[in-house]
Amino acid sequence: DRVIELNINDMKNTERHSSKGNQLKWNPANTETWYKADYIGYEGLTEYMVSHLLMHSTLSTEDFVLYDTEILRVGKKDYLGCKSSNFLPDGWQLLTLERLFHTLHGKSLYQSIFQFGDVEDRAQFLVDQVIQMTGLKDFGKYLCTLLTIDALFLNEDRHMHNIGVLLDPLGIYHYCPVFDNGCSLLSDTTTDYPLEEDIIDLIPQVQAKTLSTDFLEQLDAVEKLYGQKLHFDFNGQIIETLLKEEKFYSTDIKIRVRDIILQQRRSYQYLFS
Repeated sequence: DRVIELNINDMKNTERHSSKGNQLKWNPANTETWYKADYIGYEGLTEYMVSHLLMHSTLSTEDFVLYDTEILRVGKKDYLGCKSSNFLPDGWQLLTLERLFHTLHGKSLYQSIFQFGDVEDRAQFLVDQVIQMTGLKDFGKYLCTLLTIDALFLNEDRHMHNIGVLLDPLGIYHYCPVFDNGCSLLSDTTTDYPLEEDIIDLIPQVQAKTLSTDFLEQLDAVEKLYGQKLHFDFNGQIIETLLKEEKFYSTDIKIRVRDIILQQRRSYQYLFS
């Protein structure tokens, strides 16, 4: 299998606000491809699995970024990781909600959201603020899609620095495709979710970061406000096929990922047609 040769000087520094999101990233010579190296576990496999399972959902292929796994060589060191196409057209900007809100109001969006005690009130405040800032009238439905994906795949890194919108050169805002799901599926084997521990014990420990620490609580809130818009149709055979087609990760990690997805599928059976 080929190895992707990358130069340390091409590494991109991105503003991150989570210790679990500090993966090394490259966009060599501003090409159309981004590469990310694993940092705390098997993030590359997670990106691959989540994005390919989104192919088996009611989202269109334009609604999310597709990832594939790679071996990345930087100097004399090899990393497991993934690659994706650059979804940002020339002249467009990706702006996080936290940055946008702070620029306009001079204070933290995240702190402003958590001034509300009720999760539905937090969701309503967030959606209202984004609509006022961007004019994206269906942001509530978009948020519901994000939180559905997060609940099903246990993404613990969806905070306000990790939800973004796109701004084109004419000053018009657009929805951002779903990307950066590497902190899902208990991928952090270095600190919080060691491989030798039982996933049944680990899954309840995972906390959300958007509107609540409880995935189901925040998903219930946005479903009540904006309706359930995302459904899936993948089964165990599709999961097995995707893992078999992946070339680089070890069998024990693949077995764990399979078991997590199957367990989550059982927990969120209502999302499946």
